[in-house]
Amino acid sequence: MTAPLPPLDTTGRDNLRQLINLRWLAVGGQFATILVAQFLMGLTLPLIPMLLVVGGLVLLNVISLSQLPRRVAISNGELFASLLLDVGALTALLYQSGGATNPFIALYLVQIVLGAILLEAWSSWALVAVTIAAFALLAEVHMPLLLPQRFSYDWSDLYVLGSLICFVLIALLIVGFVTRINRNLRMRDARLATMRQQAAEEDHIVRMGLLATGAAHELGTPLASLSVIVNDWGHAPALRAVPGLAEEIEDMRVALTRCKTIVTGILMAAGEARGEHPTITSVHNFCNEVVTEWRVQNSEEAIVFRNRFGTDRAIVADTAVKQMIWNLLDNAKEASGRPITLEVSRDGPSLLFAVSDTGPGFAPEMLANIGKPYHSTRDRLGSGLGLFLVVNAMRKLGGSVEARNRAGGGAVVTLTLPLSALEWNGA
Repeated sequence: MTAPLPPLDTTGRDNLRQLINLRWLAVGGQFATILVAQFLMGLTLPLIPMLLVVGGLVLLNVISLSQLPRRVAISNGELFASLLLDVGALTALLYQSGGATNPFIALYLVQIVLGAILLEAWSSWALVAVTIAAFALLAEVHMPLLLPQRFSYDWSDLYVLGSLICFVLIALLIVGFVTRINRNLRMRDARLATMRQQAAEEDHIVRMGLLATGAAHELGTPLASLSVIVNDWGHAPALRAVPGLAEEIEDMRVALTRCKTIVTGILMAAGEARGEHPTITSVHNFCNEVVTEWRVQNSEEAIVFRNRFGTDRAIVADTAVKQMIWNLLDNAKEASGRPITLEVSRDGPSLLFAVSDTGPGFAPEMLANIGKPYHSTRDRLGSGLGLFLVVNAMRKLGGSVEARNRAGGGAVVTLTLPLSALEWNGA
């Protein structure tokens, strides 16, 4: 399962795209209706002016489509203006074809429904006022619809037929459009829920970071004192003479050195040390350093390292990335007593770190909650925070985390990190 990046809110753009699609349907329907009425039914229509109105809608759609890919957010005013243009075009067509006596005047209801769904309250009511005014105007001012002789005695039947066609069009357009708009709104709600969850997680991380930084400052002094004491023990002849004690003292010294390195890394990360004093290295050297330092605290046989990155590339040594890899290695070691595997590779512009083990793998509940705090197979206070921090740190760097179970047993966790996130842009 992959922890995704929060998607952009494109609800306004999606809604405008639906309006454009609906306008294409309207253009096609209007063009077909004009041709049928003029040439098949024999009605006398101002053909050129009506086709110019339809051509204006086509031009509007072409302009809107050319601008749409460059826009992310569409304002309420832009949607309102788009609907007003549609109302204006419909009014112009109705004016030239009987005004309020034309059964297709009910198409105003489609614009009202769309406005009620898409627009803010004030603009929805403004659209209602505009359509009412247009209806009233068309009742008084319009070009009469001249019927051929064969329709002279069946006007009521013709009007009923037109009303039926109009009703079918309105029903199809409203249901189709409202369904698509509801889908857009559900997608927006899902994006907002994801963003709220990530905001809560980031707040959790900030609080943890403050505690970690404070603890790092407070641990500096006792760690320094312990380091001095252990060094003194290492040089004391009486202690060095005790069988096995010298090795234990050396193990204590190595453990203290790692603790001091971790504390220093926390303080460096909190102080944005990378931007002030960046350490330029390469992918190969960085990976070798990560593995070597982890082996010091474990054993040479605890990890199998495969470097398949290919041609080396200069990067900045990022302690946060190193800590993320160590977290995954520690988790894999706890899940499996056998040697674990770290494989480094490249996929185009991305750097991939894959940590695999031969343990029991992830439970389905764990896979469904990758990246959420306090979800772990270990029944221990604070378990699950390591992977939670890895997922969120990768998200900040523009990367992703994927966890899956292997067919032959065990689990694989893959970090996908853009190489651009490790590039140094300094002079």
